[in-house]
Amino acid sequence: MSLTLDTYRLLGRSGLRVSPLALGAATFGTDWGWGAGQDEARQLFDVYVERGGNFIDTANTYTNGTSERLLGEFARDKRESLVLATKYTTLRRPGDPNSGGSHRKSLFASVEASLRQLNTDYIDLLYLHVWDFTTPVEEILRGMDDLVRQGKVLYVAICNAPAWQVSRMQAVADLRGWSPLVALQIEYNLIERTGERDLIPMAQEMGLGVVPYSPLAGGILTGKYSRDDLTAPHVASDDGTRRSFNLALGTLTERNLAIADAVQEVATELGRTPAQVGLAWTLQNPSVTTPIIGARTLAQLEDNLGALQVDFTAAQLARLHEVSATVLGFPHDMLASDHIRKVATGDLKLEDRR
Repeated sequence: MSLTLDTYRLLGRSGLRVSPLALGAATFGTDWGWGAGQDEARQLFDVYVERGGNFIDTANTYTNGTSERLLGEFARDKRESLVLATKYTTLRRPGDPNSGGSHRKSLFASVEASLRQLNTDYIDLLYLHVWDFTTPVEEILRGMDDLVRQGKVLYVAICNAPAWQVSRMQAVADLRGWSPLVALQIEYNLIERTGERDLIPMAQEMGLGVVPYSPLAGGILTGKYSRDDLTAPHVASDDGTRRSFNLALGTLTERNLAIADAVQEVATELGRTPAQVGLAWTLQNPSVTTPIIGARTLAQLEDNLGALQVDFTAAQLARLHEVSATVLGFPHDMLASDHIRKVATGDLKLEDRR
């Protein structure tokens, strides 16, 4: 694999061209106790765009709105050349129940706030950020379609939602002539592969490009943690460190560190860094359009971009697959079994050219 940021890909079933690595702007701003200050965030933006990158991801409440404001400032002179993605549904004003959620009031108010913060007339890609289990899908889809018809949003997408709801939404949008979803953002990495059960196959069937976030599993795949971190005194999850955050999430485990060890071994063999190997692995999945880089420093960004030049051997991919394998569960494991194949198809030889 040898790619560059200006080797563009189509996003889902659309004609929108995006870079094979997206720049995550959740690190823009230090409001949450970590992240990049304005000058450093500007460097991240400039280097990414200068290399041909055009796809930048943020959300209405990232770093309390600072992310959108900084991105709007940086993008001002290059707006038409960029694909800016933002999200809605997270609570914008604690105590105000309608300042969050997937419903129409939240949707329209959030988009207007994002337009102001991004200092733009339109949003290229709008995601529903978090499934709220209460808003009817027709309300969500009609609201999104209205914004597209008004020209305030060009494309719509979804994150963090059950596969069956996403496929249902896509079918409803198709039947009613509303704007279809073109992208699905999910957590996907060597540690978190459960999206392979239903979400990723669903996206492929329904025309959504997969945009993985946290492709390095919160830094675990970079090799920055060791077994000592499993036994070190627990620290409050709000102390501002990534280690305490990962401990609170339960992602620092023996299994996950074993996966990180395998990534390190492959990186050593290839003369690459673990971060490059972890990122490059996500790009091996043909359903993945563009993982999101969560770099906080320029050095991290430069390192991450090297993932576009990583070439695995078949043996290395098999080793990574084996150490990170996830049980797919029913009905997937049953349908893939030799017994079911035998009773269902016998000796049939079928070439699937889809």
